[in-house]
Amino acid sequence: MNAEFTVPLFPLSAHLLPGGRMSLRIFEPRYVRLIKEACIADTGFGICMLNSQGDKNKNEHIYPIGTYVKIIDFDLLEDGILGVTVEAQKCFKIASITTEDDDLRIGRCQWLDVWEGKPLKHTMAGLSDRLKEIFDKYPEQKLLYLNPQFNDPIWVIYRWLEIVPVNAEQKQHYLQQKDCVKALDFLTQLVE
Repeated sequence: MNAEFTVPLFPLSAHLLPGGRMSLRIFEPRYVRLIKEACIADTGFGICMLNSQGDKNKNEHIYPIGTYVKIIDFDLLEDGILGVTVEAQKCFKIASITTEDDDLRIGRCQWLDVWEGKPLKHTMAGLSDRLKEIFDKYPEQKLLYLNPQFNDPIWVIYRWLEIVPVNAEQKQHYLQQKDCVKALDFLTQLVE
């Protein structure tokens, strides 16, 4: 069984999965502290998805699957807000959450297993091609990735799970699976 660890949590209305990159605007004091501490200690933090149905006072407003991220770049934006670019490393499952005095949430977590097996490359061709089209259509997405890995099936599946407009419960379900088969079946039907 995986050893437990604690990590500060940054809840969002979007998933970010391993290999994914995202630009964040940091302005709330609790998250400024999170970024400062992560930079000083050269560690990361957890990005997790908000659950609008959950009770915030009981920390049920955060879905249980999150992703450990590392800061890869930061800058002061034109409006004076801190801009941070993060890269997702590995998924984890939150066992419990505590709230610090400044409302920063800290998760007690365990790593999730990496998906086993690789889908056949020929089954991925359509998904890879469509993802390339999206990257070409949305340059802000393309700018985040210097070396997109369109030939890596798991990377492609993760990018699709980040962008498809389906409910968070469904995405969380796929992320908890031992392999990518169910996610691949779902995405193939949806995209193609």
